[in-house]
Amino acid sequence: MAGSSHGHTPAAWTGVIIAFIGFCVAGAFMVMAQPLGFWAGMVIVALGGVVGAIMRAMGLGQPKETHAAPRTAAAAPREPAGVES
Repeated sequence: MAGSSHGHTPAAWTGVIIAFIGFCVAGAFMVMAQPLGFWAGMVIVALGGVVGAIMRAMGLGQPKETHAAPRTAAAAPREPAGVES
């Protein structure tokens, strides 16, 4: 996946960082048994997805033509099992 530049854009990085912060906030408030703070953290997680989508729509994500799966070489033909040469 690293060779396809999957997720290496400002939109992806920003969305993931915001979602990670929301996850940390929700986790901290869950440990403190504060449901309101937990749900505020979950809203921040969702906000990360919204911000990432908006940034992608603004042109800060990957162009559409690079989303195709990379082509791989055809596998070498194999002999059937049990056949000795």
